[in-house]
Amino acid sequence: MAGCEDLKELLEVEVIPDVEEMIDELFEVVADAKVADEASKTEYAELQELRASFLELLSDLEDGEVSEEECAQIYKELVEMIESEEDPESV
Repeated sequence: MAGCEDLKELLEVEVIPDVEEMIDELFEVVADAKVADEASKTEYAELQELRASFLELLSDLEDGEVSEEECAQIYKELVEMIESEEDPESV
């Protein structure tokens, strides 16, 4: 069973960097287009919010405010999300 250290590592090594990369890519697309459509603005805001949520979770983990049970559940959900993105046919 994954614990809080596993979740912390997953967030630091994979999840947060991936979200930041997506934010950067979307920013480049918008900058190249010179004008952002409403969908791009919404997606950018959602990604920023998601990043903030993950950073807050990471902070809570570092402060010991998340139980091992919660860590295991969040870890499992994140791994399932990552796997479904890697294998779109499994959805």
